[in-house]
Amino acid sequence: MYQTKMTKNGKLEQLYDYLNTIEDARACKGISEEECKEAPGNYFIILLSNTLTKLGDTLSNPKTVLTWVMSYINAPVYLISFIVPIRESGSMLPQIIIASYVRTLERRKWVFVIGCILQGLSIAGIGAVTLFLKGTIAGWAIIALLILFSLSRGLCSVASKDVLGKTIPKKKRGKLKGYTVSASGVLVLIAGLYIMCQSKNGADVTFYATTLFFAASLWVIAALLYSRVIEYKGATEGGKNAWKEAIDRMSLVKSDKNFRNFIIARSLLLCSALTAPFYVLLAQNQLGKESYLLGLFILANGLASIISAPIWGRMADKNSKNVMSISALLAAGLGVLMFVFITYIPFLRNSFWLYPVAFFLLGIAHSGVRLGRKTYIVDMAEGNQRTDYVSVSNTIIGAILLITGGISALVALISTEGVILVLSLFGIYGAYRSFQLPNVEA
Repeated sequence: MYQTKMTKNGKLEQLYDYLNTIEDARACKGISEEECKEAPGNYFIILLSNTLTKLGDTLSNPKTVLTWVMSYINAPVYLISFIVPIRESGSMLPQIIIASYVRTLERRKWVFVIGCILQGLSIAGIGAVTLFLKGTIAGWAIIALLILFSLSRGLCSVASKDVLGKTIPKKKRGKLKGYTVSASGVLVLIAGLYIMCQSKNGADVTFYATTLFFAASLWVIAALLYSRVIEYKGATEGGKNAWKEAIDRMSLVKSDKNFRNFIIARSLLLCSALTAPFYVLLAQNQLGKESYLLGLFILANGLASIISAPIWGRMADKNSKNVMSISALLAAGLGVLMFVFITYIPFLRNSFWLYPVAFFLLGIAHSGVRLGRKTYIVDMAEGNQRTDYVSVSNTIIGAILLITGGISALVALISTEGVILVLSLFGIYGAYRSFQLPNVEA
């Protein structure tokens, strides 16, 4: 156990200690002594940078904002149905190859920086398309830019977890993620209120394009901040042949039982993410497509993050697999209830308050699922093994997400609430499989 000395950044370190109220806030488990000295400064750089990217994600969210924008510029419905699977799976599928390159780098923060800049450029491009194009051409242009965005997001996903594991001690990573989500939630709340107010004045194409340009700038600022993270050189073995290394690392699924069980559990926990657009669709079907609904759902999601993320983060530092299990049960139980309400209770089906409340509860559950599984995979490995776990699991989940998303899109043509029920039943089993995972925080 190592303790840092108070330096000229004493106030920053005091705040760092305050936010990490454990028995020994100066304990640096899982990183070296020299890295421990830089932990307070890195903690707040990562927090601020990630807060900005999360706000950018919200202001260009495919489940809400991009769907609204594509509909507004008359893009075909079949293209709109692809944006969520592309945005999520595109960032995951190539990660096993990306990780092979990342392993060759002694310092990996620059991969995150490049990924942020590319994401910003992609969203700025979508903003330009929104301003100047319409119809099918606009739809295909947005799809192409979204593919670039998604691949760039994959760079950040691999690098961020590895840098987090190298620079921030165990027992503090979950809380850092929780504070990040909470801080971005406050900003999202403000953004949602602004969009609701603007909708009363008649939001037009210029407003939506400006929103996307602002979101793009957030990634550029985040990249500049993240470049100031102090990251010491790390191991670089195993990165010579990307394809060979990728194939070799896939064998982890067969040889590592605990990792295999984590992937199974994570696959089943996709219910919290995949059901979200169907809640929005239910609201549109029952209440109409007035633009104020966009701000209302953004508000609900932001408020859910503010309330739940710090709690989930602290719980994840103690037992991340239990966070996965509890939050999955909440998402799945909510889905079953919504199916019953929509199918059998007409007066609830037509109630204005039902949908934002349900989306708020789903936001709480999804926040727990994300924080739980991210903390679990970072804590279950050390060094390059962490990069392997992240890249392999994300690649497999990306493929599963595409398949599940495609099937859900087809089933939704028959029954939107039926999709929610089916995904929720998978979530219940996912909660059980999560609970059966071994503890990794000890």
